[in-house]
Amino acid sequence: MKTLYPEIEPYNTFRLQVSDIHNLYVEEAGNPDGLPVIFLHGGPGGGISERNRRLFNPAHYRIVLFDQRGSGQSTPHACLDENTTWDLVADIERIREHLNIENWLVYGGSWGSTLGLAYAQQHPDRTTGLILRGIFLCRPEEIQWFYQEGCSWIYPEVWEKFEAQVPVDQRHDMVTAYYKLLTHQGKQTQLNAAKAWSGWEGSAYRLIPDPNDIAEFEMDDKALSIARLECHYFVNNCFFREDNQLLANAHKIQHIPTWIVHGRYDVICPTKNAWDLHKALPDSKYSLIPDAGHSYKDSGMLHALITATEEYAALKGIPAAAH
Repeated sequence: MKTLYPEIEPYNTFRLQVSDIHNLYVEEAGNPDGLPVIFLHGGPGGGISERNRRLFNPAHYRIVLFDQRGSGQSTPHACLDENTTWDLVADIERIREHLNIENWLVYGGSWGSTLGLAYAQQHPDRTTGLILRGIFLCRPEEIQWFYQEGCSWIYPEVWEKFEAQVPVDQRHDMVTAYYKLLTHQGKQTQLNAAKAWSGWEGSAYRLIPDPNDIAEFEMDDKALSIARLECHYFVNNCFFREDNQLLANAHKIQHIPTWIVHGRYDVICPTKNAWDLHKALPDSKYSLIPDAGHSYKDSGMLHALITATEEYAALKGIPAAAH
């Protein structure tokens, strides 16, 4: 089974002012003359980590990573103002132009798959390939499944903790109720709600829940950015003009080589999401991992994702190296 590449440090880090409010943290790793790839993290609000650099062969790839607005080391932290899907799509273009990259591979997982599809449909001429994991299309039924009823039947004991933050008479619309808590003037109210929201997600992240993952999701800063930004996006339908926008516009990217990698037992983003995307992009390579959940850390997911990067490199004339 293929595993992460060895630890690697960035060869370039910088900050990019993308609005009067928002300043992004950006880094580059790997080979400055390699195949350019932009890595899109999940959430919204998840931020990047050093592990993300290790998903790519550093000899073959020029790896570009950044913390999206309000996430990670970007500032201001957990800020909802001027923070929409289309702001993020524009930010990706600003980074590409700043780095003088003509076009690139777009790689994203979970919310990163949503953002990757939105970017590719807006800029198909700048997208040479798509590697997407844990597909999230931000349709209302997907939000209902995870934040209202569905996944709650699989993790009822954790759901009760999530539900407990919300008054009984508001539980018919959990996302709206949480939005009130996460935008409350009281910072402690925000933090309590954020840790419950993010902890709920962390508990369902792996096929076999990992206490370390859950603890990371519940760290104050990470919980605030994940919960506030996710809820902000979801209460606004991810700022899409129609409920099924990404599938409706799939025809714009039919020509782009696409890899879809999804865990059979992904309970955050159910398999139907990936299957629907594959049907909309019938030439895509569809890898359903039989013993994986949502996380790229599950061994089968990691193997399939690294295989996809090797296959993309082979398309570009770079033979697979021993790994």
